[in-house]
Amino acid sequence: QIQLVESGGGLVQAGGSLRLSCLASTRTSRSYNMGWFRQAPRKEREFVAAIDWSGISTAYSHSAKDRFRISRTNDKNTMYLEMTNLKLEDTAVYYCAADIKRPEQAVVGVENYDYWGQGTQVTVSS
Repeated sequence: QIQLVESGGGLVQAGGSLRLSCLASTRTSRSYNMGWFRQAPRKEREFVAAIDWSGISTAYSHSAKDRFRISRTNDKNTMYLEMTNLKLEDTAVYYCAADIKRPEQAVVGVENYDYWGQGTQVTVSS
């Protein structure tokens, strides 16, 4: 069981930056990879970025690449998403997720993740 809590969302103007955090709590010693997803109103949840257990392997969606950066702390328990040059279309609820099946990979795909946080709202204004 992994509990995930996101923070750092808010209102930002287009072109601005935000850093999201995800704190993972678990009683097990299992390794897990982590990812960020987002869901805009009336749209399906979509992949944003992922990072493996080591923090070395990462993956990004086309829209996130070159603007967002995913990372995790050395103790593996906190994951970040640094977002720059934010656009109106980045407005969404952002969720962090954990996958215990493939900790050595940066996994893409909503269906691959076992645990989810409650989400944090990011609103980009013009």
